[in-house]
Amino acid sequence: MATHELTLPALAIRQSSERMLYSFAVDGKKLSSFAAVSRVERTDRQELAGYQRAESIGHIKTIRRYLETENAILPNALVVAFDSRVRFKPDGTSDASEVQVGRLVVPVEEGQSEQDKPGWLVDGQQRSAAIRDADVEAFPVYVTAFITDSVADQRSQFILVNSAKPLPKGLIHELLPATPVVDLPVALLKRRYPAALLDRLNYDADSPLKRQIRTPTTTKGIIKDNSVLKMLTISIEDGALYQWFDADTGTGDTESMLVLLKAFWHAVRETFPEAWNVSPRRSRLVHGVGIIALGCVMDEIAYELRHDGTPQARSFQEHLRLIADDCAWTSGVWEIAPGDTRRWNELQNTPKDIKALTDHLVRIYRQRVREPVPAAA
Repeated sequence: MATHELTLPALAIRQSSERMLYSFAVDGKKLSSFAAVSRVERTDRQELAGYQRAESIGHIKTIRRYLETENAILPNALVVAFDSRVRFKPDGTSDASEVQVGRLVVPVEEGQSEQDKPGWLVDGQQRSAAIRDADVEAFPVYVTAFITDSVADQRSQFILVNSAKPLPKGLIHELLPATPVVDLPVALLKRRYPAALLDRLNYDADSPLKRQIRTPTTTKGIIKDNSVLKMLTISIEDGALYQWFDADTGTGDTESMLVLLKAFWHAVRETFPEAWNVSPRRSRLVHGVGIIALGCVMDEIAYELRHDGTPQARSFQEHLRLIADDCAWTSGVWEIAPGDTRRWNELQNTPKDIKALTDHLVRIYRQRVREPVPAAA
């Protein structure tokens, strides 16, 4: 395969003691020769790889039609992460210590696989795809680049660039656990830890929720990731998981949390098998309203058993049986309160219905767990 070096006039801008930013222009038609798109996916070992969402065909078509009009412009810079094969050669003409004039030297190999290219498109994949498909001979674009061999560094920049845009929340949640804490603002740090727990629940071999949670890389999951995240957040902030969480650092004793979570959801699976491995349309247990309400029941049971150490699945199952006859996950009716009877599938994933079901199940559990045990005959 033929190899050559693409030389691009560029500015090198020092933004910190160890980080340089490079600005240059290049024909957008040539971007794909040295920059690939890192698609978010899971490896065979269920480890996170990549960070980009799939192409939005409709968005690309809209941009392409615009690019094919007269006087079209794209003023916003695309962002590219280069690996260390790319080098900057200053020409020594700049007097400013923060800015150098020179050239970026980018190795280009014809027929090179996507994963072997020296650049990754961090921001601008829809614009790049539109230029690629547009019926124009050339379309120069402005590019901002940095050099790093760290995929985690690329993910950090991707999240920071896109967190203010309508990026799918599921994609942000899936990327957060693999992103260094020091690179994230406080608002994202608060969402990072529940996302890390969700990641383990969805991919640990011994998890009852393995591949059950729907994410951008686990599209066949039946439980919405946002429902699990809300369940985890409630427990971390004011429930059974709070005892292992350090609010100052945004981290916690993950293994202890997972022992409790896995034991509880194993018990749920065994207690309600007919409502477990079906779609939310057929079961309110795997619906958002059920997942969040049961998470609150988990907190109640864990509190009841607090003096016995971390509850095992069998203990959780014994306590779940106290409410089992009052659950209408797949048929029947919910006797929510006097005068408030709902068909099994009328409960929706709304704050009002979540609170109603949570209060109902917690109230029943508290009544039953405090009932005196009948004396033996």
